[in-house]
Amino acid sequence: MSGPMALEPGGAEQDTLALRLARPDDRTLSLRLPGLGTDEAAVSLLAAELADRVGPAVHPYEVAALLEAEGLTAETIKDRYGHPNLFSLATALYEQVPRTFPEPAPAADPWRPDHVRCLLRGLLFALPGLAYPLTAPLWHPGRHAAALILAGLISWAWGQGLGHRAHLRKATGPREAARTLAAGAPLGAVLATVLAAPLTGGGPVLLAVAAQSLYLAAAGVLLVLAREKTLLAALSPLLAGAACLFRWDPGPEPRLGLPLLALLATLAVTAHTLRGLLKEPGAEGGRRPPLRWSLPYGLFGLAAGLLVLLEGRREPYAVIVLTLSMGPAEWLLYRYRGLSVAALRATATPAGFLLRSTGVLGLCLLGYLLPLLPAAYLTGAPPAPLLLLAATLWTALLLQAFGTAWPPAAICLAAAGTAGVVTALRLPPGPAALPLACAAAVPCLLACVLRLLGRPARHA
Repeated sequence: MSGPMALEPGGAEQDTLALRLARPDDRTLSLRLPGLGTDEAAVSLLAAELADRVGPAVHPYEVAALLEAEGLTAETIKDRYGHPNLFSLATALYEQVPRTFPEPAPAADPWRPDHVRCLLRGLLFALPGLAYPLTAPLWHPGRHAAALILAGLISWAWGQGLGHRAHLRKATGPREAARTLAAGAPLGAVLATVLAAPLTGGGPVLLAVAAQSLYLAAAGVLLVLAREKTLLAALSPLLAGAACLFRWDPGPEPRLGLPLLALLATLAVTAHTLRGLLKEPGAEGGRRPPLRWSLPYGLFGLAAGLLVLLEGRREPYAVIVLTLSMGPAEWLLYRYRGLSVAALRATATPAGFLLRSTGVLGLCLLGYLLPLLPAAYLTGAPPAPLLLLAATLWTALLLQAFGTAWPPAAICLAAAGTAGVVTALRLPPGPAALPLACAAAVPCLLACVLRLLGRPARHA
């Protein structure tokens, strides 16, 4: 040996690898002598650092997985914290940190409605009616109203079925939905015109029926494809013509030209929209859904049209209110779905969810019907028939929104058929037939809603 080694602090040995005891404030890798036990201060420091992630753990194994993710090796656990293995340290941390279970962040509402879109749809359902007072002096529709009504009912029923089939095809791809609409919409317009032609007597009435059928077919395509703003722009000439009626008689040329321009614009933008979608690449595979799947939707459209027609015979202004309310009705359908999802998250038992679901249904239905009450008084219509009809249509649409089509179609067809036969044959109870039929339909529809939609599985 060359000489004695200095052992005082601060000597040369500080520059060499030294065997030393770990201190709580020493964050370097150090070796602990056997038998010294755990370093409680170091464990406490680690617990403080990881408290936000250790607190929610329900078992020490979760803490062990966390420590592994932090990169702690077996040597580090022994040397720095004095624990024999990973699970020993994890257990110590689990026992030291209090259990905390923070509430998860509220999830976004997957059924949040588009407010502007829903309001636009209600407006677009009513705007085409402006064409009738604008063009009425040219062809006197009162004498041939049956032809327009029949063509409208056929177009309405066909459009409901076609819209459902197009939504089914959307699951395959936008091109497939566009092909369905491009083939079905013209066929529906031709069918409505041909079936109503014998009631027109030819001439201007036949042209009016054809124009109405073409518009309903084209507008239905745009609404299915969510092109509400495009349709509103196409109807701007009709809005301009209707605004003129409040100040002066625009004369025969504008009375005919402006609605015709609106029709041509609607047809043009519909063709342009479909052409763009048809150019998209087609999806591979995908079977076409059976036609019978869309049949109940068409039958419901026919029943709804008959119910609205029966109400319009006595209270035409009430029908305008009902038509405008279809936008808020669609908004409430979205709200029902969103509130049902929230109820599902807030309950732990099927009975609790059924109770909350009943409350959600009552809240949405009242939210739809209450604004119609003052509207009925403003139009001078009895409120009971309008509210019962609105409740019938909304609950039926709610069932359809969840894919339950046959029960609402059958119930509404029975109500429309009964009220229609009583009205046509002038049987008792006469004018009360429609509200009584709807009063019988509403409880049946509500029972279907609670039975089918009061189950958590339908909202999961």
